[in-house]
Amino acid sequence: MNIQIFGTKKSFDTKKAQRWFKERRIRFQFIDLKEKGMSKGELTSVMRAVGGIEGLIDPAAKDQDAVALITYLAESQKFDKLLENQQVLREPIVRNGRAATVGYDPDAWSRWE
Repeated sequence: MNIQIFGTKKSFDTKKAQRWFKERRIRFQFIDLKEKGMSKGELTSVMRAVGGIEGLIDPAAKDQDAVALITYLAESQKFDKLLENQQVLREPIVRNGRAATVGYDPDAWSRWE
């Protein structure tokens, strides 16, 4: 397994995800979205795994202007705007190769073991 956890240090769900993997002694790489955002390829891969852009956007994000803008843009423009405004992504984003989850989802992670 090659687990990557994308999130921020202050996110409660990201901390819970890290704890879940630590308790099972599963190695993971933590990527802080505030320091280093997701690349275009990473975001595309996660988007495919979760079934589209809507699954990636956190409707309760602090930057409600960016959420509204991305929600109402044309489909062809949503991805680029999301890539620019990664602060509206739901956290944590957990990747294992081509598989990925958004949000705290231990049921899905246990199927990866």
